[in-house]
Amino acid sequence: MEFSSKLLSDAVDEISRLPGIGKRSALRLALYLLKQPKENTILLAKTLEKLRNEIGYCEKCHNLSENNICEICSNEKRNKKLLCIVEDIRDVMAIENTNQYNGLYHVLGGIISPIEGVGPNDLNINSLVEKVKSKEINELILALSSTLEADTTNFYIFKTLSDFDIKITTIARGISVGDELEYADEVTLGRSISRRIPYESSITE
Repeated sequence: MEFSSKLLSDAVDEISRLPGIGKRSALRLALYLLKQPKENTILLAKTLEKLRNEIGYCEKCHNLSENNICEICSNEKRNKKLLCIVEDIRDVMAIENTNQYNGLYHVLGGIISPIEGVGPNDLNINSLVEKVKSKEINELILALSSTLEADTTNFYIFKTLSDFDIKITTIARGISVGDELEYADEVTLGRSISRRIPYESSITE
């Protein structure tokens, strides 16, 4: 693409770095922003800057949070003896939208994937073990997507925690094999949480 302005070219290059955004879509977005009142574009830029500079991770569950402890972990009405293991924050949002779960979360930050060079040490598994050691958790719910990598991660966590006296369950397979958790509809996902089964049963089926 040829641009008459280097400023426009630079903006398109940066916008096109976003997932799913090609150069043509980036150009449309850049031109759209130029047509908006200047204060709107400045507000967007300031909001993104504030997001990048001030947001961090919850010290307890690794969910995104602007405080040391996120709103879910600090909510006294949540069941603190129930812990749901998820891949990333999008899964937390998906499960929260079902209104079928009232426990806490533990965000792994990914799943084991040898092809992509992601091993157990790259995930938030050590902090999960420490939570289990504290004996404050009665049940772990493995709520990862229905993929081979997720199943491998589930099994690794199960084996790692097998010496501890804790109930480990997994969401019911109302979600098709290969589907990402965040794309499941709220009804199906809610039923999968509420109808969870012991993990041992899921690996012997």
